[in-house]
Amino acid sequence: MIWVFCLLVYGIFHVWWGGKSKPLSSQEVQEGIATLRAVVSGPNSLSHLDEVAQFLSLDDGLSFVMFNSVLHRKKAQYPEHSGFSDDARAADQRYGKAIIWPLIKHASLPIFVARRKGTFVNDAHSPDWSYVAMVRYRSRRDFLKFAIEIESKGIAFHKWAAIEQTQVFPVHPMVSLFTPRLAVATLLILAAGCLNGFLA
Repeated sequence: MIWVFCLLVYGIFHVWWGGKSKPLSSQEVQEGIATLRAVVSGPNSLSHLDEVAQFLSLDDGLSFVMFNSVLHRKKAQYPEHSGFSDDARAADQRYGKAIIWPLIKHASLPIFVARRKGTFVNDAHSPDWSYVAMVRYRSRRDFLKFAIEIESKGIAFHKWAAIEQTQVFPVHPMVSLFTPRLAVATLLILAAGCLNGFLA
């Protein structure tokens, strides 16, 4: 029964994690952008809608990782009397905590976040990024749902208050040691083996 239970758990995880789905149709993209346009607040989100539409229109149905480089403002730009401090890092942390559940609901999550620790090879026009982050999304459809949720709930408000400049683009891993399916399978096998030994 233990092995059957573990197999069932892995099956649920495998389906939830996904990674290959039907690409967005042009109608879905148009409706999604219309919904985003209706819920976004502030010029920063609005200014990127054309780029979002282009990104969604190239959907291949596969999972992807979004690479983000972020430069914090010297002071967070919240509206006057918002009740929040002008600490840009605190504003960004507020955003980061608020997006965890919306990401997890769609089998998406941050897989790498690292703060800048100096300079090596750097273009003269490149900013001194504050940190970089890589976020896995199950699909572009899930990315769209995530974007609509954080905009409609006012979560993105904290992001734009914190960020002076950002560079964002999707990547597809060529070599990666991050293998969630293998990791979950290994943990379940170990757990089942330990439980069997304990109950024997």
